[in-house]
Amino acid sequence: MQELLTMSQKERKRIKVLEQKIEEKLTVKEASGILGISERQSYRLLSRYKAEGDKGIIHRLRGKHSNRGYPKQMKQKVIEIYWKRYRDFGPTLFAEKLKEYEKIEINHETLRRWMRSSGIITSERKKRPHRKKRERRKAIGEMLQFDGSHHDWFESRGPVCCLLHAIDDASSKVFIRFSKSEDTESVLRVLKEYCQQNGIPNSIYTDRYGVYYAEKQKTDFQLAMEKLSVETIYAKSPEAKGRVERGNRTLQDRLVKEMRLRGISNINEANKFLDEYFIDEYNKRFAQVEDLADIHRTTEGMNLDNVFCYETKRQVRNDYTITLNGNYLQLEKSEAILPIPGQYVTVRKYLDGSLHIFSREEELKFRELKGKPQKKKERYYPPKSDHPWKRYPFGKARYASR
Repeated sequence: MQELLTMSQKERKRIKVLEQKIEEKLTVKEASGILGISERQSYRLLSRYKAEGDKGIIHRLRGKHSNRGYPKQMKQKVIEIYWKRYRDFGPTLFAEKLKEYEKIEINHETLRRWMRSSGIITSERKKRPHRKKRERRKAIGEMLQFDGSHHDWFESRGPVCCLLHAIDDASSKVFIRFSKSEDTESVLRVLKEYCQQNGIPNSIYTDRYGVYYAEKQKTDFQLAMEKLSVETIYAKSPEAKGRVERGNRTLQDRLVKEMRLRGISNINEANKFLDEYFIDEYNKRFAQVEDLADIHRTTEGMNLDNVFCYETKRQVRNDYTITLNGNYLQLEKSEAILPIPGQYVTVRKYLDGSLHIFSREEELKFRELKGKPQKKKERYYPPKSDHPWKRYPFGKARYASR
């Protein structure tokens, strides 16, 4: 009975070259160059081929356990750990947590093979349609991509919330915060904190969500960016801001599982975890800040409360009052010059809820009135009996006296 041999293309190539050497059509040196091995290895292969035929070319460890491989017991133990605690982790994140929590260090590609052979991974990653690549900006702070990611971040352990995600286009360095929703107040708070920690970016790249963009009347976000001289760039599709969108997918995988392992179930705990651990570790792994210039502008000497706020204009009435949300505010005398009735003042509501009124960037004192201010009634003084009007009648009274 003939033995069936399974050979790779590499091994079949070796047989062809060795046959040419046996027929003296090639020297050992030439055969070694073609096969990409040393002359010593070529002599060993030639000797085995002459002694054993085609079988001598096949690798000796084929079908056997590698001398450098992990014991089967180790593989079985790791797979059991996976099903027990990390059943939805990918190979890379699983390798990191295996080292951090279980003190077992195994390469993520080895884990990928084990997971595939165990039926955990059944398919390759789906290829996405090719799109023209946009080159990264050249300096840190040149452009900041900003987006909100709505997701069940606490996996039903807590309320559904939004992750506000800022990522530097040049370095991929992130700044993230959890909030109840992607509303104006939350966006302004996160951007204010970003500027305090990192400085003012040159431009910001967002989508056309109502918080960020309006055609007729500018949003509070647009007004804040104008005050800081930050260029606003609006994407026309989700694919256009690919860096922050890909970052959202990564965070929806890694961050969700990190918080699960720590039992985090509310926004306050999550933001504390971001500050104390996650952001620094994430940036160490994914950000590339070396050899990049940082062009963030300083906020020194700038009152960011006047930048990141709700702002509106109101006209001063003749009695030096203004109306706001159905209430009346009385402007009072102070060191600042009061505006003339008919002029407009700027009303700013800070993120802490306090109200401030400015005229030409000078803050005015005011007090809130309980109701609508009443006009003073002019008192009527009737003329005396000897008044000229009484002594010298005119009009109809003049003719009646005749």
